[in-house]
Parts: sequence; structure tokens; C-alpha cells
Amino acid sequence: MAEIPDTSRDGAERCLPGVAMTPPEVRAWFVREVLPLEAVLMQFLRRNWRNKAEIADLRQDVYVRVFEAARQEIPRYTKPFLFTTARNLLINRMRQAQIVSIEAVADLESLNIAKDEPGPDRSLIAREDLRRLQAALDHLPPRCREAVILRQVDGLSRQEIAARMGIAEKTVKRHLADGVRALADHLYSDVSARTKS
Repeated sequence: MAEIPDTSRDGAERCLPGVAMTPPEVRAWFVREVLPLEAVLMQFLRRNWRNKAEIADLRQDVYVRVFEAARQEIPRYTKPFLFTTARNLLINRMRQAQIVSIEAVADLESLNIAKDEPGPDRSLIAREDLRRLQAALDHLPPRCREAVILRQVDGLSRQEIAARMGIAEKTVKRHLADGVRALADHLYSDVSARTKS
């Protein structure tokens, strides 16, 4: 398993709000400051969005926006920035949903527009991403991997995971934090290594 760099001291001092950071510093900031807020973010999204099937996609869109903004400048206060971003995303989605009329949706099939199916290149990229994710999961310790899969794939709460695994909720929380950090480290280090080649 890849070693996770200790960003608690050096990274915290270098990731100053209002200062542009290098990509590794932004990733370290994101893993340290944003990812631990996932549970409260998901709670916020579930409470404020009707279509529960879109919650995971909304979370990813929020993460992308926060990460992209942090590449320009690390926000001074992470939690308010994260929730402001999420709120703005929900507002934009609601506005877009109101613009499309029911008649326009009914007439889409009559336009003979090609269906939006992924091409072979996108399918290949998706399969490669899944292979990389599986390889990253394989590098996790077994109990950590089990907790991450139960949370991220099966969608169980920490309490449910603790009951299923027969461990304390605190231990589940630690397994999830360690697992997400290790996955991010493994996946992002692979991407940076490939882009340098």
C-alpha cells in the first residue's frame, strides 16, 4: 500500500487561505479538509433535493467545483465554502429544470437526434477507470476495504457498517477516513505519473 504523506503539519502551514497552491497541495487540502465533510454534505443534499437518485452525482459536481476553485485559491473557511457551492449548484439545477417545458421533452423523439450513448472511447476510458479503482481498492487493508465498499458502494451509514462489521462507529469512521485518503493518494498519484510520462 502506498504511504500517505503526512500533511497535517507541513501541508497545513503551506495551504494558506487566499494563496494559489500546487496540484499536490490542493489534493492534500481537499483530502484533509473537504472529504471529512462528506457525511454532512450528503445529509444537506438529501434534505434539499427531491430526486434521491441524483444525490451522488450532485456530490461529485460539488467536489469538482470546490476542487477547481481551490486550484485558483484555497478558501479561507472550507465548510461554509463547501455548502455555499452546494447551495448554488442546487439553485442552478432547479433553474435549469424549470426552463425545460413539458412540450419540449415530449417532442425530443420527433427531432431524430442521435441518442446520447457513450462512444467506444468513453467506454474504454470508463473500463480503465474501473480497473484503476479496483487496483486501488485491492491495496487497502481488508477491514478498511470492507468499510469503504459498504459505505460508498452499498450506501450504508456508519452505524449500519459498525453493526455489520461488529466494530465501534469510531473505528468505522477511522477506516473510512484512512480508506478514502489511501484511495485518493493511489488514484491521484497514478494520474500525475501518467501525465508526466
